[in-house]
Amino acid sequence: MQFTSVYINAIGYELAPNVLTSEDIENRLTPLYQTLHFQKGQLEMITGIRERRFWDPGFHMYEGAARAAQKALQSSAVSPEQVDMLIYAGVCRDHLEPATACAVAQSLGLGPQALVQDISNACLGVLNGMIQIACAIELGIVRAGLVVSCESSRQIMDISIQRMLDTRDMAVFRNTVATLTGGSGAVAVLLTRADVSARGHRLVGGVVQNAVQHHRLCCWGPDTGIPASLPMVMETDAAGVLQHGVALGIETYRKFREKIPWTAPDKIICHQVGSTHQKTILDALGIGVEKDFVTYPHLGNMGTVSLPLTAAIADERGFLKNGDRVGFFGIGSGLNCMLLGVEW
Repeated sequence: MQFTSVYINAIGYELAPNVLTSEDIENRLTPLYQTLHFQKGQLEMITGIRERRFWDPGFHMYEGAARAAQKALQSSAVSPEQVDMLIYAGVCRDHLEPATACAVAQSLGLGPQALVQDISNACLGVLNGMIQIACAIELGIVRAGLVVSCESSRQIMDISIQRMLDTRDMAVFRNTVATLTGGSGAVAVLLTRADVSARGHRLVGGVVQNAVQHHRLCCWGPDTGIPASLPMVMETDAAGVLQHGVALGIETYRKFREKIPWTAPDKIICHQVGSTHQKTILDALGIGVEKDFVTYPHLGNMGTVSLPLTAAIADERGFLKNGDRVGFFGIGSGLNCMLLGVEW
């Protein structure tokens, strides 16, 4: 896919206020560590994640998404009335229905003409939303659109920790430990048609690839209780996700270099999983670590929020510079992979 007149006008984000360190988690898991003869400090050593964040109890996903969207709009020349599409793309939602996007749209004061909807695709949701809005812009359907998301790891992490303590079983720990990397945050990406506002960063295009035969490697459910009596569980075959995700990433990168007229990206922003994933995927693609920017050591894996929020912080820190050819590289449960090219 290639685009001619789509710009990432602004990215707004909101960090959750409560910091939870890996040491805090291990202190909660002391009985498990004693049973399995683990030494403290292994969680950070394995993942590279020192801390992650939680929202306050009772916090709604639409609140975080709306705050991030307000920041994006305030930093742009676009008014809420000009936003013709709003997509909420988080894994975490406030309800099965109505769409969480509806509450965000009301909070922002969007006009009645706006197309408002939720989409869901594991950690790729925001990138999928960006593509939907970009296609609508290219077709002349919308002038400007917002993709928003808010993720919360508090509930599933608490449940997972309790499950580990109840079972004190190595297999349960192995299949659940990836949950302990989860963080919380919110993000909003504002995309515009060139004649509305050509400020910002041009979305050149991208490629997608899937390996859906591996869709059982990482599962989180049931969704908001269907039926409500079933327990909320997240299990991940971390080794399988890494192995097959890297193979899929290699193929996606090959396709990207065929379709997008770049020799290679100058910089890359990846989905934030952890240190092992970062090293393995960069080595497999032949991309130097100096081209990458990470936030996982302090923010953990925030699902759909991680990649665009990392791009925003990379821009604030001066890592991304005008003229850089930047790759947005996302791999999500399913398995699905997407690589977008952005002229910064």
